[in-house]
Amino acid sequence: MIEAELKAHVHAPEFVLRRLEERATGRAEVYQDTYYDNPAGGFTASDQELRVRTVHGPDETRSLLTYKGAKVDDASGSKPEHETRVTDPEATHAVLRGLGYAPVIAFEKRCRNYEFTAHGRPMLATLVQVPEIDGMFLELETLVVEESDLASALDDVRAVLQELGIGESDLTRELYTDAVRTTRARG
Repeated sequence: MIEAELKAHVHAPEFVLRRLEERATGRAEVYQDTYYDNPAGGFTASDQELRVRTVHGPDETRSLLTYKGAKVDDASGSKPEHETRVTDPEATHAVLRGLGYAPVIAFEKRCRNYEFTAHGRPMLATLVQVPEIDGMFLELETLVVEESDLASALDDVRAVLQELGIGESDLTRELYTDAVRTTRARG
């Protein structure tokens, strides 16, 4: 699967929140993300990601192991994604360390997720605040099976963003991992 996703700075959070609430009921969740790499930094150098995410929601806590391949679209940064639920996150962390991977960064994301259908596609909109980064972000994604469907899917994502008051100038490709590293380096 390829995650056709765009991320944007949100300059009018109340407006975007109201528009999302018109589409679906939001679900507040807190993500605890830990990213791994091999000792040589091969994942980062080749634009790949290996992550363990624990999601704390109102009804449950669940954990996911995610691998994202290198981006297949430079403009959006969309990547192939493979994800599976894990029942024991501590064991998953131990397995990854045992295989020689090391945690390179961990941080928290405070999210409000909205699932809905638009333009004939299932969409996931996530309002995101990372305590270490100023501002609010909106991630909007849909999954595609074939790379040949990616451009069309991204057009549909852009259309929904426009409906939410998000323009092209609001889009960003900056990764949370990079922004958190920068904030921490400043001190």
